[in-house]
Order: sequence, then structure tokens, then C-alpha cells
Amino acid sequence: MSAPDTNVERQKNEHKPSLMGIGAVVVFALIALGLFLLMVFDRGGEQDKVEAPASAEEVQAVIDGTAD
Repeated sequence: MSAPDTNVERQKNEHKPSLMGIGAVVVFALIALGLFLLMVFDRGGEQDKVEAPASAEEVQAVIDGTAD
């Protein structure tokens, strides 16, 4: 059973705004995902690195609470 009126050109014109809206939402979502991924993977850096103590005396000073 087929549709009684299948004017493809008219249907294409009537659905054009809806399809353009769907396309705009997809583009917006891809841009938002890209920005989110940039934020997530840009978090690491030099400020997160901690220097390890150079000697056992420095470790003991931290444990004793006499470190500067």
C-alpha cells in the first residue's frame, strides 16, 4: 500500500526547514563535543608535577615536620 500523493518536490520543500534545523543541531553538538574534549585533555601540565625529594634526609624532615 503506497501513499496517495507522492509529490517528492513539494515534500522536499516542506521538510527543508526541519532538516536544516536538525543539521544545525548536529553541527552545534559536534562543536560542543570538540570544545569539551579540548578542555578535558588540556588539564595536564607542568603545574601538576611534584618534585620527588632528593635524599632520605629530606624525607625524614618532612615526616618529622621540620621541613621548610
